[in-house]
Amino acid sequence: MTYGPVTQIVEAPASVTPKSQITVDATAAGSVAQLMVADGQHVTAGQTLLRIDSPDAQAQLTAAKAADAQAAAQGKKSSGGTSVLDFSQSEEDADANAQKAFDAAQATAEQIADPAIKASILEQISSARTQYATASSDVRNTIANFNNGVASASDVLGSLGDAQRTQTQAAVAIAQKTVDSLTIKASISGDVSLRSGVGGASASGVDVSSLLSQLSGSLGSLAGAAGGSLGSDASGGSTGGSTDPGDDTVITQGSPVDSGAPLLVITDSSVLTLTAQVDETSILQVSPGITADVQLDAVPDGDYPGTVISIDSQGQSSSRGGVTYRVRLSLGAGTLGDGSAAPVPRPGMSAVADLQVANKPHVLAVPSAAIVHDGNQDTVWLVTSGVAHRHVVRLGAQGDTAVEVASGLNAGDVIVTSGADKVHDGQKL
Repeated sequence: MTYGPVTQIVEAPASVTPKSQITVDATAAGSVAQLMVADGQHVTAGQTLLRIDSPDAQAQLTAAKAADAQAAAQGKKSSGGTSVLDFSQSEEDADANAQKAFDAAQATAEQIADPAIKASILEQISSARTQYATASSDVRNTIANFNNGVASASDVLGSLGDAQRTQTQAAVAIAQKTVDSLTIKASISGDVSLRSGVGGASASGVDVSSLLSQLSGSLGSLAGAAGGSLGSDASGGSTGGSTDPGDDTVITQGSPVDSGAPLLVITDSSVLTLTAQVDETSILQVSPGITADVQLDAVPDGDYPGTVISIDSQGQSSSRGGVTYRVRLSLGAGTLGDGSAAPVPRPGMSAVADLQVANKPHVLAVPSAAIVHDGNQDTVWLVTSGVAHRHVVRLGAQGDTAVEVASGLNAGDVIVTSGADKVHDGQKL
């Protein structure tokens, strides 16, 4: 037995990951009116990518404005002998319906995957809730004044109309946002990959314009026919259909698009990292800062350096029935076997990361073949006066060819290093 280096490796399958990647979806059904980028083109954040022509979205905006105008006009009508009880009941009904409408709209908005659209819609709903709460308080104060004889019936109707209009105005604002979003701009810089725009599941989760129907759902009880024109299905006019266009189909100018369907993907590959899947049996040995040697399937003779950046706290079920943990690593420039620079990887490429979980340059080490595993014990055959005896040891770092002996042996001890599985206790060697 002598002192030497031992390096313990945890091997993990991995894939190359870009700095960021986003999918841009159609916010309404229609067709591509203008396509300003090509497949594979590099774009910068804020650059206009395309414009969608959507009769549905335009019709929703027109209908929302008409409903708002009708609600405004209806609020000015005479009560015609409305009683105090009718006023109170109208106010209670308005509050109940408004709460349902706002709750439904928010529940739908929470399903939107696009963070920019989701934040914008949620902000609009929150603002509308606040405005309605203020208007509803004014209604109750006006009804109280009417009961005390210091306000007229027209004052009460005006307050009710103002409260009601916070919803119709919110519907107009969201319809306008949908129309505005038909001009699509890049939120990040990167390379464009065009998609089909029709068929398949919506990447954004829901049709943004469906919020109009939910926001205006309570208008029937508040403004009579004012909400009727907003109750239709905003996505009913989709021209894309449900046919799968195939993976090789991309959008072109004039292409039909479904609401919520993917239009293009922008990938920022300015910084590449590695995402590895480490088995639960090895994850406790992995920590940030550990280095790794990375081999890409696409570059068999290449070697890329990596360093562990972070480890997910929650494991995931693997296809083999066990549990794996996602480990993120930096990915440096690689070299080929002849010392020249290796190709720059592409996002999504498969790799294997050899994580160096232990690297000990000078420890008491024995060949891996000398270790015999007996139940939960690790043993060697210690040779004393030419006779082999079973001897329990405690192992440290375990490499492919050498193993650290943390305790149980001393430098200079003689052990069996070949054919250890065929030796028996007391055997003369």
